[in-house]
Amino acid sequence: MVGPVNFMNGQTLTARTKTLITGDSELAGRIRAYKWSETPLGPIEDWSETLLATVNLMLHSPFPTILSWGPEMVFLYNDAAISTLTVKHPSALGGLYRDVFHEAWDLVSGDLEACFYRGETAVRDNMFIPILFNGALEDHYWSYSLIPVYENGAIAGVYDAFRNTTEIVMGARRLLESETRLKMATEVARLGVFAWHPVEDRVNWENDLIYEIFGRKPEDGPINGTMFFNEVVHPDCREAFRRAIESTLQNGEAFDFEAMICLLDRTFRWIEVKGHLQSRTEGGTGQILGTVRDITEIKRSEQILRENFKHLGELAAIVESSEDVILSKDLNGIITSWNAAATRLFGYSAEEMIGVSILKLIPADLHSDEKTIMESIRAGCRIEHFETKRLTKSGQLLDVSLTISPVRDEHGRVIGASKILRDVSMRRRIEQSLLQAEKIAATGRMAATIAHEINNPLEAVMTLMYLLRPMIADPVGINYFESVETELGRVSHIAKQTLGYYREHTAASSISLSEIALHAITIYEPRCIASGIEIRKTLNSSRKIVLRRGEMMQVVSNLIMNSIYAMPAGGVLSISIKDTMESRDGIILTIRDNGAGIAEADLPRVFEAFFTTRSTVGTGIGLFVAKQFVEGHGGQIQIESIRDTEEHGTTVRVFLPISTTYDSSGNVVRSRD
Repeated sequence: MVGPVNFMNGQTLTARTKTLITGDSELAGRIRAYKWSETPLGPIEDWSETLLATVNLMLHSPFPTILSWGPEMVFLYNDAAISTLTVKHPSALGGLYRDVFHEAWDLVSGDLEACFYRGETAVRDNMFIPILFNGALEDHYWSYSLIPVYENGAIAGVYDAFRNTTEIVMGARRLLESETRLKMATEVARLGVFAWHPVEDRVNWENDLIYEIFGRKPEDGPINGTMFFNEVVHPDCREAFRRAIESTLQNGEAFDFEAMICLLDRTFRWIEVKGHLQSRTEGGTGQILGTVRDITEIKRSEQILRENFKHLGELAAIVESSEDVILSKDLNGIITSWNAAATRLFGYSAEEMIGVSILKLIPADLHSDEKTIMESIRAGCRIEHFETKRLTKSGQLLDVSLTISPVRDEHGRVIGASKILRDVSMRRRIEQSLLQAEKIAATGRMAATIAHEINNPLEAVMTLMYLLRPMIADPVGINYFESVETELGRVSHIAKQTLGYYREHTAASSISLSEIALHAITIYEPRCIASGIEIRKTLNSSRKIVLRRGEMMQVVSNLIMNSIYAMPAGGVLSISIKDTMESRDGIILTIRDNGAGIAEADLPRVFEAFFTTRSTVGTGIGLFVAKQFVEGHGGQIQIESIRDTEEHGTTVRVFLPISTTYDSSGNVVRSRD
């Protein structure tokens, strides 16, 4: 450890230097064995008394110490400094300060040179000096004092007692950061902090926020436990406070309770107090460290939430029991709620529809309406009483009325739509029936007026014809006269047919339907011939049934005229009458043409009053009147039509029962099968 042995005047160097450098420390041995002759200090035997005394002082110091000697600042240190030097030990011994701590020289050279050359004593606390440790530069903090060592009135070296304060500095920094974070946390969380010593009933309020919570100023001072219990806490909350204190002081449980407090301005607030028992010693109770939070707004929000839940429950009950369909959807048209009325009307359950697009209920040709509706909803507009059509699970189309309102979130942003839907199909049917009834009533009034105006001159002409008959003796004139009478009869019949409200008031009588059909064929045969229409008749029934002749004549005439209109370029008109006993005993009249036919979509409406497929001729009441007359006789009327390119035409079948009972007014009482 001490190196080779040298001799001097018969005395070993080891024994000599041991008397100069005292102690058994590691550095004492290393200093005695070091070849100082190769340094600016020279052999150890030549060292001055001051240097030897300072070195021995350093070696016996319990504090990390460095001695820099001479203007070269030769580096010496003690055992306490070894841990600081780490890998620099032991090579640092005898080196130059600037070489040993070259990484820190720029930071400390000023103090060292000021001390050595000017005798300035430097005392530094927690100075930042990075040091190489194990080959890596690390941040460290140091406290040191530099004392000049005088010899013969001149400074010969610098005595440097130091300490690595990195852990202290970093610990203090962590503590400060922790305190800062705690302060920030309490400020962000709006927590007042307190320390309460229950035995002495002494309270410290640690931040300003707690004063704000209690409505006090710092100069007013904190409130102790007695004042808090008797004056601040609402009487209804005092028992909870007492139980919380007992649980904490006796059982060490967490201090936790809520209370309503009264402030100096006589307003009330709700607070939440939480804390823990600290520094509990035997025979003592210690202190409670805790926080106070103003929860007034939370309590209000909870109350509002409870009321909202109650209202939501009531609203849900109203929605579920509503006879109207009530549903909601998001801005993408996805259904988010579905009530029982929706299930009843559309046939879909809530499980089938929630999460599904609203387009499932909308006919394909109306999908564009949904886009328009959603644009209005996104703009915050309400849509009221929008009438449209919707599709049920069974495929039935419904007439509906919609009222749609935007749904907003707590920030007022539109997030969806609430829809109330009402089935107005029945109302539509009633409205259409009323409209038809109004049309029929108006037409009836007009027909009565026209009939009155036509009948008067027609009766006058018939009277004149009656007076004129005896005056005509010429056979040719008589033939012409009879033709005029026939044509006037046709004029009267056509007038009644055009009006469409011919109703015979005479009693029903037994008559052959074939006879009525033959008479109608005779009337319309000239027109058919002129239009290129071939009439094919198969009148295979001679049975007589009880009918009102005029009404049945009107039925046959209307059906023949419809067929004539359907074949403007000519065709075939087939009229047949046959007896049937398949389901009911009666007679079937069938009128068939090979005209253009009727569109499938129009077939369900052909018996409606004023509905017509002809744009230039026709009143739309012919089939309506025919249906009324047929059913008035206890019969049935059906229509079929085909519009294929190769096969087309329309067939009307009229069934009349063989026996029908009428009342005194000529109305059917019952039909006997």
